Amino acid sequence: MNSSPLRRLPFLLLVLGLSAYAAEERPLLSLQPEVARPGDPVLVTVRGLTQAPTGTLGERPLRFYPVREGFQALSGLPVELTPGPVQVKVSAPLLGGTAPVELTGKLDVVAAGWPARTLKVANKFVKAKPEPEVQARMEADKAAFAAAFAQSFAPPLFGENFAWPRQDSITAPYGDLRTYNGKKQSQHFGTDIRGATGVPVYAANTGTVVMTRDAYASGNTVLVYHGAGLYTAYFHLSATDVKDGARVERGQLLGKVGSTGRVTGPHLHWGVKVDDLWVDGETLLKLDFGGAPAVTQREKE
Repeated sequence: MNSSPLRRLPFLLLVLGLSAYAAEERPLLSLQPEVARPGDPVLVTVRGLTQAPTGTLGERPLRFYPVREGFQALSGLPVELTPGPVQVKVSAPLLGGTAPVELTGKLDVVAAGWPARTLKVANKFVKAKPEPEVQARMEADKAAFAAAFAQSFAPPLFGENFAWPRQDSITAPYGDLRTYNGKKQSQHFGTDIRGATGVPVYAANTGTVVMTRDAYASGNTVLVYHGAGLYTAYFHLSATDVKDGARVERGQLLGKVGSTGRVTGPHLHWGVKVDDLWVDGETLLKLDFGGAPAVTQREKE
């Protein structure tokens, strides 16, 4: 005997309810920024998972850490990257032994249009072959930076978005192409912020001080590790107010603007390093670590 439509109604509602629940729980991939330039940091968020996924940004592997409702990974785009689409692939394991869900996204990378400038510095900073004592100091600096940047990967130490280390105009953006004394060429992997000698410099976010050092090129330097493979650097300080190993909070005093190291005048050089790449700090400031808007995404059948 066939059941009446009214008797089948609760079952139909249950099925519809389960379908709606399953749709809501399907993992979602989102990317920040939606349109990027070479040298930008990129935040990848996957929501709706209980186990850590794996994935890649272009050819770079992603390292995910847990966040509310899912997982995030922070990586970067090399400055030499050719503009065009960059694929993001994430393999998301599901509970119950089911096959993993493969999520894909596309990040549009546009030309950077780096500015170029000519600068004049002391001749000792552009010598093809530095004096032996200078070379020894530079090698020691290189080793100290490498040790500071070798922190174990860990979840973020911060719970807020990033803030400017000081409020003032930018005198040189990330990525500009420089010629020193008419011959030595390099690219600027930081953001120069105007400031008179002695004005305060603050931590861009919560983290641990992993190096304070008077280095030959960067002068008095502070490096802060924020977890998630992310560091911020503060160069050319006239004085430092923190010590190695100290935990600092967002907005805490780190030191004071100066003109130590290879500089043309007092300013703060603020650098951001993600996953072993120096990236654009201005883009980092725009990333929302609490919520990521959905962008192009596709689930493989």
